[in-house]
Amino acid sequence: MLLSDRLTHLWPAAGISARAGDLELRWIDDELLVDLVGLASRGVHDPGQLPFTTLWTQGTELEVARRFLAYQWSVREKVGPDTFMLELAVLRDGVPVGVQAVSGDDWAILRSVETGSWLGKEFHGRGIGTRMRALMLHVCFEGLGAAEVTSTAYEDNPASNAVSRRVGYEPDGVNRVVRDRKPEILKRYRMTRERWERVQGTNSKLIGVPVELIGFEEFREHLDG
Repeated sequence: MLLSDRLTHLWPAAGISARAGDLELRWIDDELLVDLVGLASRGVHDPGQLPFTTLWTQGTELEVARRFLAYQWSVREKVGPDTFMLELAVLRDGVPVGVQAVSGDDWAILRSVETGSWLGKEFHGRGIGTRMRALMLHVCFEGLGAAEVTSTAYEDNPASNAVSRRVGYEPDGVNRVVRDRKPEILKRYRMTRERWERVQGTNSKLIGVPVELIGFEEFREHLDG
């Protein structure tokens, strides 16, 4: 048995991927992680922007790389029915371009997660952000059996807010939060399973091609205990 097959048997999350044409979401193994470290350290957003609550993109390339590496190592184990944090690499034509993640507490009871993502700055403006979010919604509802998926974005992050609207989330209010020791407005969005089914029916171009889900049956058995 290959090492990858043995690992997947022991840890089903390590074998999951979702493919839609040239786009793929895949578990972040060590080889992918090193590629993503380099991508993150080259830049995720324009200087002066603060799109994330945790300011992990601030500092030198080495500081960003080490911070990202440490975070990814810390969340690998957190894919269970209580604490659920799933980080997937985004690949386009086999090239790593970013990360798409979901997280939530009490998954086994609530079936609710929140999305988060980043895209290497060199890949901005190509429509990848919308496609990877739509593919992750498909993963959540069809692959994992989610009841709802939420998302948030700072008021001064027009790109992220636009992606949420484009894929069909409903506005769900705002929170007043602290970012970099200053008050900011965080916009909330919500997608239920029923709404996703309607969005899929009225916008066939959202994903545009058949989706292949790999390893999710075994992963769901692991999650559901």
